[in-house]
Amino acid sequence: MAVTEQRRGERLDQPRAPRGLHLPRVDAETFGRVAEGIARGMGTANFLVYMTLFLTAWFLWNTLAPANLRFDPYTFTFLTLVLSLQASYAAPLILLAQNRQADRDRIALEEDRRRATMQKADTEYLAREIAALRIAMGEVATRDFLRSELTRLAEELDEAAERRRKLERRQQERDVRRQNGLEPLDEPRDDLDGDYVRDGRGEG
Repeated sequence: MAVTEQRRGERLDQPRAPRGLHLPRVDAETFGRVAEGIARGMGTANFLVYMTLFLTAWFLWNTLAPANLRFDPYTFTFLTLVLSLQASYAAPLILLAQNRQADRDRIALEEDRRRATMQKADTEYLAREIAALRIAMGEVATRDFLRSELTRLAEELDEAAERRRKLERRQQERDVRRQNGLEPLDEPRDDLDGDYVRDGRGEG
């Protein structure tokens, strides 16, 4: 009757409660840190020294001590069991520590790759900007170009001023000759323009 009522109480639309042995849950992060600490301690010189001293003391006690005080006489069966247990636990702890270190290395590698990608993108952007600035600077007048243009313009102005002085001097000489009656007064003035052309453009 009780079995029938229990079956009636079970519903198909609800999941069954898990059955079996429930193990206590352990924080994986805490256990991993402890495992890394143990593995790190076992990989030091201090552990080797202490382990050597412990085994030496074990051998000496169970060899030289009185027979009634020896707890592990020769063949050292108990010591073999202890070392086997130590090795059986040390190997998984070391593997766990290595796996955690590998995960950290992988994350660090991904971060380094991401930063390298960002730096490459920044470098390419800066290279493009520098190239654009060089192209833009190529179209801008530089100091040397302006200096050369100003020098050329000053030389042209000096030449024009020199031609104008020559023209004025010749005009003064002709005026003096006209006043002295050496040249006719009705002489056309085209010669002055011709002299200007010859003195200016011809000499230039």
